[in-house]
Amino acid sequence: MNNLELQKTANEVRKGIVTAVHSAKAGHPGGSLSAADIFTYLYFEEMNIDPADQKKPDRDRFVLSKGHTAPGLYSALANRGYFPVEDLKTLRKLGSYLQGHPCLQHVPGVDMSSGSLGQGLSTAVGMALAAKMDGKDFRTYCLCGDGEIQEGQIWEAAMFAGHRKLDNLVVIVDNNGLQIDGKIEDVCSPYPIDKKFEAFNFHVINVDGHDFDAIRAAFKEARETKGMPTCIIAHTLKGKGVSFMENQASWHGTAPNDEQYAVAMADLEKVGEALCQK
Repeated sequence: MNNLELQKTANEVRKGIVTAVHSAKAGHPGGSLSAADIFTYLYFEEMNIDPADQKKPDRDRFVLSKGHTAPGLYSALANRGYFPVEDLKTLRKLGSYLQGHPCLQHVPGVDMSSGSLGQGLSTAVGMALAAKMDGKDFRTYCLCGDGEIQEGQIWEAAMFAGHRKLDNLVVIVDNNGLQIDGKIEDVCSPYPIDKKFEAFNFHVINVDGHDFDAIRAAFKEARETKGMPTCIIAHTLKGKGVSFMENQASWHGTAPNDEQYAVAMADLEKVGEALCQK
């Protein structure tokens, strides 16, 4: 996909996020929207995956360590063809396979159940190590939150990954600067994030997480990096794309009401129309 196609797709992913959370009357839109461009690039450009052969052995693996942003993952999967986009409206409904956190057993395209913060990276490290031990060439990608990396288990996993030189592992930190309680730097600052991962023997790349040229270059650099895992720190805007949600910690885990939903969708429709004029 070229950048314009990726931008259009990411906008559709954002519409799916807002629609799902509104329908559920619960969920986490802020961090899902901030990571929408990352989800889009991974599922439409970067990863070796096939919705028609979801369990092919050589597929790349993805672990959503910040599992509460499942609406973002679900919307990317739906738009990629893993299941109907219409099913996003069943988010968190009784009997739906799309629950508040991704479930390996029930959601097509999900490689790992996640949601307990801090644990996803350990699983991703295990997948990357298994690939090395089995002589497989698939790659493993793991998306973490910048608030999530306040968890100690993240750094235990990072220490192991760096020590074992897992160059088939890419950790992406969605650095939108906000968590449920406010600014990450006020709650328990993880900064400097880049220096910390470097200290654990990671190759670190800082990027604008909404710039597809920068995202493309970062994942290319990660592929070319040998002998150490890569951490891509994606500097993003929480609630990206929805005017009243942008950079507001209050939208970390709040669903829009009907009136707010209409405004949000109008915002995204405007973005889509502008992209169609390019």
